[in-house]
Amino acid sequence: MAGPVNHSDLYRLPWTLPDNAINWLEPTSMCNLYCDGCYRKNDADSHKPLELIQRELDTFRRLRKTDGVSIAGGDPLTHPQIEKIVEMVAAGGQKPIINTNGLLLTKEKLVALKNAGVQGFTFHIDSGQNRPHMKGKTELELNELRLKYAQLLAEVGGISCAFNATVYEHTLKDVPEIVAWAQAHIDIVHILVFIAYRAAPIKKGYKYMVGAKEIDMDPIAYAIDEDRKISIMSTDIVDSIRTKYPDFQPSAYLNGTERPDHFKWLLTLRIGTKEKIYGYTGPKFMELSQTLHHLTKGTYLAYTHPDVLGSAKSMLALAPLDKGLSNTAKAYFRDALTSPNVLFKKLHMQSVMIIQPADFMPTGALSMCDGCPDITVYDDKLVWSCRMEELINFGDWVRAVPVNAKKH
Repeated sequence: MAGPVNHSDLYRLPWTLPDNAINWLEPTSMCNLYCDGCYRKNDADSHKPLELIQRELDTFRRLRKTDGVSIAGGDPLTHPQIEKIVEMVAAGGQKPIINTNGLLLTKEKLVALKNAGVQGFTFHIDSGQNRPHMKGKTELELNELRLKYAQLLAEVGGISCAFNATVYEHTLKDVPEIVAWAQAHIDIVHILVFIAYRAAPIKKGYKYMVGAKEIDMDPIAYAIDEDRKISIMSTDIVDSIRTKYPDFQPSAYLNGTERPDHFKWLLTLRIGTKEKIYGYTGPKFMELSQTLHHLTKGTYLAYTHPDVLGSAKSMLALAPLDKGLSNTAKAYFRDALTSPNVLFKKLHMQSVMIIQPADFMPTGALSMCDGCPDITVYDDKLVWSCRMEELINFGDWVRAVPVNAKKH
Protein backbone atom coordinates (compact mmCIF):
# COMPACT_ATOMS: atom_id res chain seq x y z
CA MET A 1 0.00 0.00 0.00
CA ALA A 2 1.20 3.52 -0.79
CA GLY A 3 2.33 5.62 2.15
CA PRO A 4 0.71 8.76 3.58
CA VAL A 5 0.23 11.64 1.14
CA ASN A 6 3.26 13.88 1.54
CA HIS A 7 3.92 17.30 -0.01
CA SER A 8 7.50 16.41 -0.78
CA ASP A 9 6.36 13.50 -2.97
CA LEU A 10 4.04 15.65 -5.10
CA TYR A 11 4.26 18.46 -7.66
CA ARG A 12 2.75 21.70 -6.46
CA LEU A 13 0.67 22.90 -9.41
CA PRO A 14 2.03 26.31 -10.50
CA TRP A 15 -1.36 27.94 -10.89
CA THR A 16 -1.73 31.53 -9.66
CA LEU A 17 -4.47 34.17 -9.85
CA PRO A 18 -3.29 35.74 -13.16
CA ASP A 19 -1.78 32.60 -14.71
CA ASN A 20 -3.97 29.56 -14.21
CA ALA A 21 -5.61 26.63 -15.99
CA ILE A 22 -9.34 27.42 -15.76
CA ASN A 23 -11.78 30.33 -15.59
CA TRP A 24 -15.24 29.91 -14.09
CA LEU A 25 -18.04 31.55 -16.10
CA GLU A 26 -21.59 31.67 -14.73
CA PRO A 27 -24.06 32.72 -17.44
CA THR A 28 -26.98 31.95 -15.11
CA SER A 29 -27.73 30.90 -11.56
CA MET A 30 -30.97 29.20 -12.63
CA CYS A 31 -31.01 25.46 -12.01
CA ASN A 32 -33.55 22.69 -12.61
CA LEU A 33 -32.28 20.59 -9.71
CA TYR A 34 -31.42 20.97 -6.04
CA CYS A 35 -28.08 19.58 -4.88
CA ASP A 36 -27.18 19.27 -1.21
CA GLY A 37 -24.15 21.48 -0.67
CA CYS A 38 -24.76 23.85 -3.60
CA TYR A 39 -23.26 27.28 -3.03
CA ARG A 40 -25.52 29.22 -5.42
CA LYS A 41 -29.06 30.45 -4.81
CA ASN A 42 -31.38 29.23 -7.56
CA ASP A 43 -32.73 32.24 -9.47
CA ALA A 44 -35.08 31.63 -12.41
CA ASP A 45 -34.63 35.20 -13.69
CA SER A 46 -30.85 35.25 -13.73
CA HIS A 47 -29.93 34.54 -17.37
CA LYS A 48 -27.22 37.04 -18.26
CA PRO A 49 -27.41 38.85 -21.61
CA LEU A 50 -24.66 38.07 -24.11
CA GLU A 51 -23.24 41.57 -23.75
CA LEU A 52 -22.57 41.00 -20.05
CA ILE A 53 -21.12 37.54 -20.71
CA GLN A 54 -18.77 39.01 -23.30
CA ARG A 55 -17.75 41.67 -20.80
CA GLU A 56 -16.90 38.97 -18.24
CA LEU A 57 -14.91 37.02 -20.83
CA ASP A 58 -13.03 40.22 -21.68
CA THR A 59 -12.28 40.68 -17.97
CA PHE A 60 -10.86 37.18 -17.83
CA ARG A 61 -8.67 37.79 -20.87
CA ARG A 62 -7.45 41.10 -19.47
CA LEU A 63 -6.55 39.75 -16.02
CA ARG A 64 -5.98 36.02 -16.39
CA LYS A 65 -4.35 33.51 -18.77
CA THR A 66 -6.08 30.11 -18.87
CA ASP A 67 -6.45 26.99 -21.00
CA GLY A 68 -10.17 26.46 -20.50
CA VAL A 69 -13.39 28.07 -19.33
CA SER A 70 -15.79 26.09 -17.13
CA ILE A 71 -19.29 27.24 -18.09
CA ALA A 72 -21.28 26.66 -14.93
CA GLY A 73 -24.05 28.18 -12.83
CA GLY A 74 -26.79 27.24 -11.90
CA ASP A 75 -27.08 24.90 -14.81
CA PRO A 76 -25.81 26.51 -18.02
CA LEU A 77 -28.00 24.34 -20.24
CA THR A 78 -30.99 26.31 -18.95
CA HIS A 79 -29.62 29.42 -20.69
CA PRO A 80 -31.47 29.83 -24.01
CA GLN A 81 -28.29 31.02 -25.77
CA ILE A 82 -25.86 28.41 -24.45
CA GLU A 83 -24.60 27.51 -27.95
CA LYS A 84 -23.70 31.15 -28.60
CA ILE A 85 -21.92 31.34 -25.23
CA VAL A 86 -19.82 28.30 -26.16
CA GLU A 87 -18.98 30.01 -29.48
CA MET A 88 -17.89 33.15 -27.62
CA VAL A 89 -15.56 31.18 -25.35
CA ALA A 90 -14.06 29.27 -28.27
CA ALA A 91 -13.61 32.47 -30.28
CA GLY A 92 -11.33 33.72 -27.50
CA GLY A 93 -9.03 30.75 -27.99
CA GLN A 94 -10.07 28.88 -24.84
CA LYS A 95 -11.59 25.43 -24.39
CA PRO A 96 -15.31 25.61 -23.47
CA ILE A 97 -16.20 23.03 -20.79
CA ILE A 98 -19.83 22.74 -19.66
CA ASN A 99 -20.58 21.89 -16.01
CA THR A 100 -24.11 20.48 -15.85
CA ASN A 101 -26.41 18.04 -14.14
CA GLY A 102 -27.25 16.74 -17.62
CA LEU A 103 -31.05 16.87 -17.32
CA LEU A 104 -31.48 19.02 -20.45
CA LEU A 105 -28.85 17.28 -22.56
CA THR A 106 -30.09 15.43 -25.62
CA LYS A 107 -28.12 14.08 -28.55
CA GLU A 108 -29.37 16.94 -30.72
CA LYS A 109 -28.30 19.48 -28.09
CA LEU A 110 -24.91 17.80 -27.75
CA VAL A 111 -24.28 17.89 -31.51
CA ALA A 112 -25.23 21.59 -31.60
CA LEU A 113 -22.84 22.32 -28.71
CA LYS A 114 -20.04 20.36 -30.37
CA ASN A 115 -20.59 22.36 -33.56
CA ALA A 116 -20.36 25.51 -31.43
CA GLY A 117 -16.96 24.38 -30.14
CA VAL A 118 -17.55 22.61 -26.82
CA GLN A 119 -14.58 20.46 -25.81
CA GLY A 120 -15.75 18.86 -22.61
CA PHE A 121 -18.57 18.15 -20.17
CA THR A 122 -18.43 17.72 -16.42
CA PHE A 123 -21.59 16.05 -15.15
CA HIS A 124 -22.49 16.55 -11.49
CA ILE A 125 -24.16 13.32 -10.39
CA ASP A 126 -24.48 12.13 -6.80
CA SER A 127 -27.06 10.87 -4.33
CA GLY A 128 -27.35 14.30 -2.68
CA GLN A 129 -29.35 15.56 -5.64
CA ASN A 130 -33.12 15.71 -5.84
CA ARG A 131 -33.24 14.10 -9.29
CA PRO A 132 -36.69 13.35 -10.75
CA HIS A 133 -37.45 9.61 -10.80
CA MET A 134 -34.15 8.83 -9.05
CA LYS A 135 -34.82 9.76 -5.44
CA GLY A 136 -33.25 7.36 -3.01
CA LYS A 137 -30.79 5.97 -5.55
CA THR A 138 -27.42 5.03 -4.09
CA GLU A 139 -24.11 6.20 -5.52
CA LEU A 140 -23.58 2.80 -7.10
CA GLU A 141 -27.06 2.73 -8.63
CA LEU A 142 -26.30 6.13 -10.16
CA ASN A 143 -23.45 4.57 -12.15
CA GLU A 144 -26.13 3.55 -14.64
CA LEU A 145 -26.95 7.22 -15.22
CA ARG A 146 -23.27 8.14 -15.42
CA LEU A 147 -22.76 5.51 -18.08
CA LYS A 148 -25.68 6.87 -20.11
CA TYR A 149 -23.97 10.27 -20.39
CA ALA A 150 -20.53 8.77 -21.04
CA GLN A 151 -21.92 6.69 -23.89
CA LEU A 152 -23.77 9.68 -25.34
CA LEU A 153 -20.55 11.72 -25.47
CA ALA A 154 -18.61 8.77 -26.91
CA GLU A 155 -21.24 8.34 -29.63
CA VAL A 156 -20.83 11.94 -30.75
CA GLY A 157 -17.06 11.71 -30.24
CA GLY A 158 -14.15 14.03 -29.57
CA ILE A 159 -15.48 15.47 -26.28
CA SER A 160 -13.88 15.09 -22.86
CA CYS A 161 -16.15 13.32 -20.35
CA ALA A 162 -15.88 14.08 -16.63
CA PHE A 163 -18.03 13.33 -13.61
CA ASN A 164 -17.98 15.01 -10.24
CA ALA A 165 -19.69 13.99 -7.03
CA THR A 166 -19.95 15.60 -3.63
CA VAL A 167 -18.73 13.19 -0.95
CA TYR A 168 -20.70 13.08 2.31
CA GLU A 169 -19.83 11.12 5.42
CA HIS A 170 -22.39 8.45 4.53
CA THR A 171 -21.15 8.13 0.91
CA LEU A 172 -17.39 8.08 1.61
CA LYS A 173 -17.52 4.27 1.60
CA ASP A 174 -18.93 4.29 -1.96
CA VAL A 175 -16.04 6.20 -3.52
CA PRO A 176 -13.88 3.11 -4.30
CA GLU A 177 -16.69 1.49 -6.27
CA ILE A 178 -17.21 4.65 -8.35
CA VAL A 179 -13.47 4.60 -9.09
CA ALA A 180 -13.75 0.93 -10.08
CA TRP A 181 -16.74 1.73 -12.31
CA ALA A 182 -14.67 4.45 -14.01
CA GLN A 183 -11.88 1.94 -14.65
CA ALA A 184 -14.37 -0.41 -16.32
CA HIS A 185 -15.16 2.47 -18.70
CA ILE A 186 -11.69 4.04 -18.88
CA ASP A 187 -12.01 4.36 -22.67
CA ILE A 188 -14.94 6.81 -22.44
CA VAL A 189 -14.70 8.25 -18.89
CA HIS A 190 -11.74 10.60 -18.77
CA ILE A 191 -11.99 12.40 -15.43
CA LEU A 192 -13.47 11.74 -11.98
CA VAL A 193 -13.76 14.54 -9.43
CA PHE A 194 -14.67 14.00 -5.77
CA ILE A 195 -15.57 17.09 -3.73
CA ALA A 196 -15.56 16.85 0.04
CA TYR A 197 -18.82 18.30 1.38
CA ARG A 198 -18.27 21.78 2.78
CA ALA A 199 -20.52 24.61 3.94
CA ALA A 200 -20.28 27.75 6.05
CA PRO A 201 -20.98 26.56 9.61
CA ILE A 202 -22.89 29.05 11.75
CA LYS A 203 -20.87 28.52 14.89
CA LYS A 204 -21.70 29.64 18.41
CA GLY A 205 -19.14 32.00 19.85
CA TYR A 206 -18.69 33.93 16.58
CA LYS A 207 -20.29 36.99 15.08
CA TYR A 208 -20.40 37.52 11.34
CA MET A 209 -19.23 40.86 10.02
CA VAL A 210 -19.17 42.74 6.74
CA GLY A 211 -16.96 45.73 7.31
CA ALA A 212 -17.96 47.11 10.71
CA LYS A 213 -21.52 45.78 10.48
CA GLU A 214 -22.74 42.53 12.02
CA ILE A 215 -24.91 40.54 9.62
CA ASP A 216 -27.30 37.59 9.60
CA MET A 217 -26.01 34.68 7.49
CA ASP A 218 -29.50 33.33 6.69
CA PRO A 219 -29.51 34.63 3.06
CA ILE A 220 -26.36 32.64 2.26
CA ALA A 221 -27.21 29.40 0.44
CA TYR A 222 -24.20 27.53 1.87
CA ALA A 223 -24.70 28.55 5.51
CA ILE A 224 -25.69 25.60 7.70
CA ASP A 225 -26.30 24.76 11.33
CA GLU A 226 -23.01 23.93 13.02
CA ASP A 227 -24.28 20.53 14.19
CA ARG A 228 -23.93 19.02 10.73
CA LYS A 229 -20.56 17.33 10.35
CA ILE A 230 -18.36 18.58 7.52
CA SER A 231 -15.11 17.02 8.56
CA ILE A 232 -14.17 14.95 5.48
CA MET A 233 -10.65 15.73 4.28
CA SER A 234 -9.14 15.08 0.87
CA THR A 235 -6.83 12.54 2.48
CA ASP A 236 -9.88 10.67 3.84
CA ILE A 237 -11.04 10.21 0.25
CA VAL A 238 -7.56 8.96 -0.70
CA ASP A 239 -7.72 6.45 2.16
CA SER A 240 -11.14 5.29 1.02
CA ILE A 241 -9.94 4.71 -2.56
CA ARG A 242 -6.95 2.76 -1.23
CA THR A 243 -9.25 0.17 0.31
CA LYS A 244 -9.73 -1.07 -3.28
CA TYR A 245 -6.62 0.37 -4.95
CA PRO A 246 -3.85 0.10 -2.31
CA ASP A 247 -1.22 1.71 -4.55
CA PHE A 248 -3.41 4.73 -5.46
CA GLN A 249 -1.03 7.69 -5.51
CA PRO A 250 -1.72 11.39 -6.26
CA SER A 251 1.07 13.27 -8.00
CA ALA A 252 0.11 16.96 -7.87
CA TYR A 253 -1.68 19.30 -5.46
CA LEU A 254 -2.82 22.77 -4.44
CA ASN A 255 -2.51 23.79 -0.79
CA GLY A 256 -4.67 26.02 1.43
CA THR A 257 -4.22 29.75 1.97
CA GLU A 258 -4.44 29.43 5.76
CA ARG A 259 -3.27 25.83 6.01
CA PRO A 260 -0.41 25.13 3.61
CA ASP A 261 -0.29 21.57 4.97
CA HIS A 262 -3.81 20.87 3.66
CA PHE A 263 -4.33 19.29 0.24
CA LYS A 264 -7.08 21.40 -1.30
CA TRP A 265 -6.73 19.80 -4.74
CA LEU A 266 -5.14 16.40 -5.27
CA LEU A 267 -4.59 15.24 -8.83
CA THR A 268 -3.96 11.63 -9.82
CA LEU A 269 -3.36 10.34 -13.33
CA ARG A 270 -3.61 6.58 -13.68
CA ILE A 271 -2.75 4.39 -16.66
CA GLY A 272 -4.38 1.11 -17.59
CA THR A 273 -7.10 -0.83 -19.36
CA LYS A 274 -10.61 -1.83 -18.39
CA GLU A 275 -9.15 -4.93 -16.77
CA LYS A 276 -6.07 -3.58 -15.00
CA ILE A 277 -4.50 -0.36 -13.71
CA TYR A 278 -0.75 -0.61 -14.28
CA GLY A 279 0.27 2.45 -12.31
CA TYR A 280 0.24 6.21 -11.81
CA THR A 281 2.23 9.06 -13.25
CA GLY A 282 4.62 10.76 -10.85
CA PRO A 283 5.25 14.43 -10.07
CA LYS A 284 7.90 14.83 -12.77
CA PHE A 285 5.41 13.87 -15.47
CA MET A 286 2.96 16.45 -14.10
CA GLU A 287 5.69 19.08 -14.07
CA LEU A 288 6.73 18.21 -17.63
CA SER A 289 3.17 18.36 -18.97
CA GLN A 290 2.35 21.67 -17.28
CA THR A 291 5.69 23.28 -18.19
CA LEU A 292 5.65 22.09 -21.81
CA HIS A 293 2.08 23.31 -22.33
CA HIS A 294 2.97 26.69 -20.85
CA LEU A 295 6.08 26.96 -23.05
CA THR A 296 4.24 26.04 -26.25
CA LYS A 297 0.71 27.37 -25.65
CA GLY A 298 1.27 30.11 -23.08
CA THR A 299 -1.13 28.59 -20.55
CA TYR A 300 -1.16 25.80 -17.98
CA LEU A 301 -2.99 22.67 -19.08
CA ALA A 302 -6.53 21.97 -17.91
CA TYR A 303 -8.20 19.58 -20.35
CA THR A 304 -6.75 17.00 -22.74
CA HIS A 305 -8.41 15.66 -25.87
CA PRO A 306 -9.74 12.08 -25.54
CA ASP A 307 -7.43 10.92 -28.36
CA VAL A 308 -4.40 11.89 -26.28
CA LEU A 309 -5.76 10.11 -23.21
CA GLY A 310 -6.22 6.99 -25.33
CA SER A 311 -2.55 7.05 -26.35
CA ALA A 312 -1.02 6.38 -22.94
CA LYS A 313 1.31 3.74 -24.38
CA SER A 314 3.35 6.48 -26.05
CA MET A 315 3.73 8.23 -22.68
CA LEU A 316 5.75 5.28 -21.40
CA ALA A 317 8.66 6.63 -23.47
CA LEU A 318 9.05 9.23 -20.71
CA ALA A 319 9.58 6.53 -18.09
CA PRO A 320 13.28 7.40 -17.58
CA LEU A 321 12.22 10.88 -16.45
CA ASP A 322 9.45 9.95 -14.03
CA LYS A 323 9.47 7.32 -11.30
CA GLY A 324 5.72 6.78 -11.48
CA LEU A 325 5.84 6.17 -15.22
CA SER A 326 8.88 3.93 -14.75
CA ASN A 327 6.99 1.71 -12.30
CA THR A 328 3.98 1.72 -14.62
CA ALA A 329 6.10 0.66 -17.61
CA LYS A 330 7.69 -2.17 -15.62
CA ALA A 331 4.29 -3.49 -14.53
CA TYR A 332 2.95 -3.26 -18.08
CA PHE A 333 5.85 -5.08 -19.75
CA ARG A 334 5.94 -7.74 -17.02
CA ASP A 335 2.32 -8.42 -17.83
CA ALA A 336 3.13 -8.53 -21.55
CA LEU A 337 5.73 -11.25 -20.97
CA THR A 338 3.09 -13.64 -19.66
CA SER A 339 0.15 -12.32 -21.73
CA PRO A 340 1.48 -10.87 -25.02
CA ASN A 341 -2.05 -9.98 -26.13
CA VAL A 342 -1.96 -6.94 -23.81
CA LEU A 343 0.45 -5.31 -26.28
CA PHE A 344 -2.42 -5.05 -28.75
CA LYS A 345 -4.75 -3.32 -26.31
CA LYS A 346 -4.94 0.43 -25.93
CA LEU A 347 -3.56 1.95 -22.75
CA HIS A 348 -5.65 4.81 -21.41
CA MET A 349 -4.96 7.66 -19.01
CA GLN A 350 -7.67 8.69 -16.56
CA SER A 351 -7.62 11.55 -14.05
CA VAL A 352 -8.94 11.26 -10.52
CA MET A 353 -9.17 14.61 -8.75
CA ILE A 354 -10.07 15.28 -5.12
CA ILE A 355 -11.13 18.73 -3.91
CA GLN A 356 -11.40 19.96 -0.33
CA PRO A 357 -13.20 23.35 -0.47
CA ALA A 358 -13.00 26.21 2.04
CA ASP A 359 -12.15 25.22 5.63
CA PHE A 360 -13.28 27.21 8.68
CA MET A 361 -10.39 28.02 11.02
CA PRO A 362 -10.79 28.55 14.81
CA THR A 363 -9.73 32.18 14.29
CA GLY A 364 -12.72 32.68 11.99
CA ALA A 365 -10.57 32.78 8.85
CA LEU A 366 -11.35 30.60 5.85
CA SER A 367 -8.62 28.55 4.25
CA MET A 368 -9.24 28.81 0.52
CA CYS A 369 -7.60 26.94 -2.36
CA ASP A 370 -4.28 28.67 -2.99
CA GLY A 371 -4.07 29.13 -6.77
CA CYS A 372 -7.81 28.46 -7.12
CA PRO A 373 -8.82 27.63 -10.71
CA ASP A 374 -12.52 28.35 -10.13
CA ILE A 375 -12.21 32.12 -10.08
CA THR A 376 -15.12 34.00 -11.63
CA VAL A 377 -16.03 37.61 -12.41
CA TYR A 378 -18.25 39.79 -10.25
CA ASP A 379 -18.59 43.54 -10.82
CA ASP A 380 -15.59 43.43 -13.21
CA LYS A 381 -13.37 41.88 -10.53
CA LEU A 382 -11.96 38.38 -10.10
CA VAL A 383 -13.58 36.68 -7.11
CA TRP A 384 -13.95 33.20 -5.58
CA SER A 385 -16.95 31.55 -7.24
CA CYS A 386 -17.71 29.45 -4.15
CA ARG A 387 -18.21 32.57 -2.00
CA MET A 388 -19.87 34.92 -4.48
CA GLU A 389 -23.18 34.83 -2.59
CA GLU A 390 -21.52 36.98 0.08
CA LEU A 391 -20.89 39.72 -2.49
CA ILE A 392 -24.37 39.35 -3.97
CA ASN A 393 -26.09 39.64 -0.59
CA PHE A 394 -23.78 41.95 1.36
CA GLY A 395 -21.51 43.67 -1.15
CA ASP A 396 -18.33 42.36 0.47
CA TRP A 397 -16.74 39.28 2.05
CA VAL A 398 -18.07 38.00 5.35
CA ARG A 399 -15.64 37.70 8.28
CA ALA A 400 -16.25 35.43 11.25
CA VAL A 401 -15.00 37.05 14.46
CA PRO A 402 -14.66 35.10 17.72
CA VAL A 403 -16.85 36.80 20.32
CA ASN A 404 -14.29 36.24 23.06
CA ALA A 405 -11.28 37.14 20.94
CA LYS A 406 -8.52 38.71 23.00
CA LYS A 407 -7.44 42.21 22.07
CA HIS A 408 -3.76 42.67 21.34
